[in-house]
Order: sequence, then C-alpha cells, then structure tokens
Amino acid sequence: MAITDIPEYAHLSASDVEVLGVELDAIRADIEADRGERDARYIRNTIRFHRGLELAGRALIFGSSRRSAWWAGAGALGVAKIVENMELGHNVMHGQWDWMNDPEVHSTTWEWDNTGPSAHWKHTHNYIHHKYTNVLGMDDDVGYGLLRVTRDQRWRPFNLGNIAYNTLLALLFEYGVAAQHLELGKKRRTPEAKEQFQRDLADVGQKVGKQVAKDYVVYPALVGAANGRRVGFGRAFRKAATANLMANVIRNVWTNAVIFCGHFPDGAEKFTKQDVDGETRGEWYLRQMLGSANFRSGPVLGFMSGNLSYQIEHHIFPDLPSNRLPEIAVRVQALCEKYDLPYTTGSLPVQYAKSWRTIAKLSLPNKYLNATADDAPETASERRFKQELAPGGQLRSTIDPRTGRRRGLRSAIRGLRGRRRVDALTDRAA
Repeated sequence: MAITDIPEYAHLSASDVEVLGVELDAIRADIEADRGERDARYIRNTIRFHRGLELAGRALIFGSSRRSAWWAGAGALGVAKIVENMELGHNVMHGQWDWMNDPEVHSTTWEWDNTGPSAHWKHTHNYIHHKYTNVLGMDDDVGYGLLRVTRDQRWRPFNLGNIAYNTLLALLFEYGVAAQHLELGKKRRTPEAKEQFQRDLADVGQKVGKQVAKDYVVYPALVGAANGRRVGFGRAFRKAATANLMANVIRNVWTNAVIFCGHFPDGAEKFTKQDVDGETRGEWYLRQMLGSANFRSGPVLGFMSGNLSYQIEHHIFPDLPSNRLPEIAVRVQALCEKYDLPYTTGSLPVQYAKSWRTIAKLSLPNKYLNATADDAPETASERRFKQELAPGGQLRSTIDPRTGRRRGLRSAIRGLRGRRRVDALTDRAA
C-alpha cells in the first residue's frame, strides 16, 4: 500500500526532516528577497509574446484559404493557448506574481482561456492538490477520479478502459479541468451541499458557454462574414471553427503530457491520510519532494511547460515565480545529494511513456501484475525495505565509513535493485 510513514520511508530522522525544512525555507527567503525588476520584465514579456502569437495565429486563420495557412494558424494559436494556460494562467493563479501588486497579473483577477472557472481551479488545484499532494482519498489529482494510477486504488471492471479514458482526457483536458471541481460522483446529502453544487454547475456552464461561443461561434462568424464573397460564408466559418478546435486539442494534449510527467511516472510516490495528520513544515516539504517528478528541459521546453518541467521545485514552492525554478532546482538537487534522497527526473518522452505504462498496467487486476503494492515502479511503501530495518523496527540512514557520506533512501533503492538483478541471474542460472 501507499507510504504510511514518510520520514521512515525516506530513511530520515525527525531532526533530519526539520533541518531539511529549515534549509528549504532559506532557499525561499533568498528568492523572495531577490525578486524584482527582472522577474517583472519576464512576466510582462511573456504576456506580450502570448498576445502577439495569438494575434498572428488568428490572422493566419482569418485568411486561411490555403491548407498551409490553416495549419500555421491553428499551430500558432495552439502554442499561444499553451503559453496562456501554462506559463501565465497556471502560474499567475498560484500567486507567483502577487508581490508586484499589479491587477493584470494578480491571482485574484486572472481568468484564463479555459473552460474551468479560475475560482474553481484555485480551490481544487492550489488548495486541495498542493496541500494534500498524492494523498489517497484527499487529492483528486490521483487519477482524476477516472484513472487507476496506483495499486492502492481497488480494481474495478471500469478500469479496463484506462487507456481509452486517458486518450479522451488528453484530447478534452480543459473539460476535465472544468468537471473536476464538481465532483460528479460525490453524494450530496444536505440541502446546502445540493445548492452549492447547483451554483458550481451554473458557473461551469457559464464559463463553458463563453469559451464555446468565442472559439466556435463568434470568431468563425467574423471570419465567415469577412471571407463570404471569396470562398463562401459556410466554408470560411468551418475553416475557422476547425482551426480553433485543433488549437484547443494541441493545448489539451500538451497540458496532459506535462502534468502527467510531473505526477505519474515511476518514483512519484503516493501517501496515506494518517501521515498527513499533524504534518510539520519539514514533513510537508519532504512529501512534495517524494511525490513529484521532473523532466529535463532547456529554456524553450521549460517555457512551453510553464516551467513545470521543474515540478518538484514547483511543489515545494508553488507561489515563487516560475522563471526562478531552474536556479532553485540546482539547490534542491544539492539537498537531495546531501540527504541521499532520489531526485526523480528523465526526458519528457521517457517520463510520459512511464505514465502511460502505469495507466496500461493498472487497467488490469493486481493478480495479473508483477511486484506488489509495496514494491512496484508506480507504487511503493516503507515495507519494501524490510531488510534495511534498524533495531527497533525503524529505517534509518547510515554513514559510509569509507566516504563519510550518508546512505539513505536513494542508496537503499539502488541496493534493492541490485539485489533483484542478482536474484534474477541466480534464478536463471539455476
């Protein structure tokens, strides 16, 4: 089952965890003290870039009598929507730029180009997901109520459709975001809860209506009216509507890929409710480090992912400016080295493939799978280290007498894999 004792799983003592928290607090303090004009310039330039790219995409679609112009327009608009959702909407609504006191980029005023109302998203994402990251039964992002992504989730025949569900979720991701806050499968027993649901449903309906009208009615009608004499209103309308549809699909699929790379590849651990009770600041930090995953990126890929290629750092410091995450990552990796903690990362294709592999595997009941719910690539607990139990039944880090370096969780995982390889060779030889 999922991790029930996070410090024990991490091979850290309570004092280790608290010192780690102090060191991470120091990183936060340094960044907060250094925020200034270069950060403000970054977000303003990003807004200018997004607006220019969106204008270019819509202009290309407006005159898209040729297929090449249609594809160029849809592609440019799709990239503009990615930038608006990932580097602007997601990060602005996290409060990363509230320190500027600029209403244009403040978390309380931003409404993004997405079917999910910003107020709903800030509750399900900023509060629920980031406070209870990967805690089973509390964080709805663990499978989004649709996918089985850990062996701790009981298998049902419904899960046979895991791959099909995620394909649809990727294509229609913005509508998944809109539906998440509604908790459609939840039973509402009190009149107050039922009334709140109706209000939330009305908010979602209004936002979806606005987005659909903008992308598939108003703008296509303007394109049709402008090009009616040349190519016919109906044809021009269809070209504009389908280009907008393609742009939204481009954004949705990319968003799905980035988010899944941060939460569902091997090494992104899951946790139980009992370990969150009375959680200290240091323990919260540690859970974010163990429950998130990165993918390697340069400046362009980092920008296009909203700098969520640094998902570990984002989960540790969700309200610090996204453009600072690369430099924060250097210091976080140094702490992982110091405490012998894993720093889960890989290339984007590999991380996304691992997420799909998990989704495919867990469409099947556990009895058809290798490994166990305590020791599988996508699901682990402290019980995977039975051989490393110290006297008294607790896992602990040790100091290598030759090097003077700590041997903790990362070394324990490496040793476990080594023993498995030896056991496999022994079995084959026998």
